[in-house]
Amino acid sequence: MSEAPLPYAEVIGDPIAQSKSPVIHGYWLEQLGLAGAYRRAHVRSDGLADYLTTRRADPAWRGCNVTMPHKQAVIPLLDRLDPLAARIGAVNTIVPEQGLLVGYNTDAPGFMEPLVPWLADAHLLRMARVMGTGGAARAIVAALSDAGFLIVLAGRDPAKARALLDELARGSDHHAVDIAHFADPTDFAFDDRQGLFDLVVNASLLGMTGQPALAYDLSHTPPGAVFYDIVTSPLETDLLARARGAGHATVDGLAMLIGQADHAFRRFFGAVPPRGDADAELRRRLLTPVPA
Repeated sequence: MSEAPLPYAEVIGDPIAQSKSPVIHGYWLEQLGLAGAYRRAHVRSDGLADYLTTRRADPAWRGCNVTMPHKQAVIPLLDRLDPLAARIGAVNTIVPEQGLLVGYNTDAPGFMEPLVPWLADAHLLRMARVMGTGGAARAIVAALSDAGFLIVLAGRDPAKARALLDELARGSDHHAVDIAHFADPTDFAFDDRQGLFDLVVNASLLGMTGQPALAYDLSHTPPGAVFYDIVTSPLETDLLARARGAGHATVDGLAMLIGQADHAFRRFFGAVPPRGDADAELRRRLLTPVPA
């Protein structure tokens, strides 16, 4: 009598060798003692449809995470979209459910996860200054809007930023500006921030290895603001280092990466991943260079 095939999930993209997802999911499977595997699959754009057709027929396949450049291209190939994924217009998690391929976006809740302790308090106003108008910004704008933030979205093309806000943000009080606005110092005198929550988010590629640093002058930020940079390489970006040096609380890119993986893992393997104290060891593994 043959054994049942080992259940598995994977991450697809082009390229894919850089993905840290196998480290995260593999660690959680190990800690929970679950029989399962998580791996990378290099899938090019012209092979995306064939990949999904093949996996759909594999009873051991529990789904996949989707990274660039497929987050939008997979949508027409799926049977159903979760409402949040449909609203954002991007899928980063695919799960087989009762014979159907269902697309989810776990980037939005994953981004919000490290902000939960702050958002547990009631605020008179929540304001977020978000840098960038690319794919990551779509999920972030939708998530922040749903959490009641007034958003100032900055991009090289303010018209694109305005269109993104009009499409994804609830309400009409949000603002679109040129990202260059934040590069120069300001002498704006911030009022009393009691009861207010201020957030600065780098949702762009600026600050990433090989890219110029984000030109953001800290004078645009009131005291007590939280700085959140989704860049993961390097983990300590110029923006976060300067913000921490000025006394601001900071959130790094691994927080979002781990948060979005948490939501995907539950759908793939039907289990709650070990978090809390276990996150320290997971971060250590993620930051340990892989031998060549």
